[in-house]
Amino acid sequence: MLKTFNSEINSLTSFIDLLPMLLDKFLTYLQKEKNYSALTLKAYRADLSDFEIFLKAQNIDIEKANNKDIRSWIARLSGQNLSEKTINRKLAALKSFYKFLQKTGTVKQNPVAQVTGLRVRRKVPVPFSTVEIYDLLDAGFFPDDYEGIRDHCLITLLYTTGIRRAELINLKEKDIDFQKKELKVTGKRNKQRIVPLLLNTLDVIRKYLNVKNEFFAAKPVDDYLFLTKKGKKMYDVLVYRVINSYFSRVSAKHKKSPHVLRHTFATHLLNNGAGLNSIKELLGHTSLAATQVYTHSSIQELKKVYRNAHPRSRNSK
Repeated sequence: MLKTFNSEINSLTSFIDLLPMLLDKFLTYLQKEKNYSALTLKAYRADLSDFEIFLKAQNIDIEKANNKDIRSWIARLSGQNLSEKTINRKLAALKSFYKFLQKTGTVKQNPVAQVTGLRVRRKVPVPFSTVEIYDLLDAGFFPDDYEGIRDHCLITLLYTTGIRRAELINLKEKDIDFQKKELKVTGKRNKQRIVPLLLNTLDVIRKYLNVKNEFFAAKPVDDYLFLTKKGKKMYDVLVYRVINSYFSRVSAKHKKSPHVLRHTFATHLLNNGAGLNSIKELLGHTSLAATQVYTHSSIQELKKVYRNAHPRSRNSK
C-alpha cells in the first residue's frame, strides 16, 4: 500500500491541496493495516481536519510546518475552550499522521515529535452505589414491552460484564454461549476476549431474546443482539439516553453514562476483593496502568470502612 501511495504523490506539488488526499490515505492505512475501528477513524478525521483548517488559514504547507506552528495550533485550540484531554487527543492523532508521512517519505521531519501534551486534571467518575444498582434493576422501573425488557437486559449486561458501549452495540446473538456461560466480546482493534456471564444475567438475556424473537417475528432485522424498535442496530446516543434516563430515577449523581456503569463494575469488583489483574482482563485493558484508575474509588470505600470500624476513629476525624 505504501509504495502505491508514494507513486501517487510524486506527481503532485501543492501540499495544501494534497492534504485531503494524504488524510484519506492515512485513514485507509489505519483501517486496513492497523484494524482501527470506525469510531476511532471518525475521531481521527475530525481531529486532523482541525489541523487542515489551521494550515490553510496560515497558508502553511504540511511538509514545511515546524514546531512553532504546532504550538500555535495548540494555543488556538486552547483558546476555543477545549479540554486538555481533547487537545491531547488531537495532538496524538497528529503525531500518528506525521509518523505515517515520514514512513511514506512525504515529509523528512516530524515537527510534533518534541511537542508534549498538556497536563490533564484527572477527573475520576463517581460510580453508582450497589443500592442505586439494586433499586433500578429490582424495583420495576422497566415497562413490560419490547423496549423496556431490552433496556433492562442492556443495563444488566453492562453492569455485570463491564463491557464498553461500542462492544455492547456490536454484540450478536451468536456471541452468547449459554452452555459455557460466556460472552465473546470484540474490543478495540478487533481484539477478542471472553467474559463470564452470571446465571442471573443469562436469565435476563433469555427473557429478552424470547420477547425480541416474538416482536420481530415477521420483520427483517439487523443481525445484532440489541435492536431499536424499528429492528435497526443500536447506536451510541441511544445507549447513552437509556442509561441516563433510567439512572436519573434512582441517582442524583451528575454523570450517568455507559462509562460510569463500566467504572461501577470495576469498582464493585475491587471493593469485594477482586484483583487488579483479573479486572484488567475482564475490561479488556492492554496495560495494568489503565485499570489502576479504578482503585481511587476502592480506596475511598476502604477509608470509609476504616473510619467506621476503628475504635479511635472519632478522635481522628
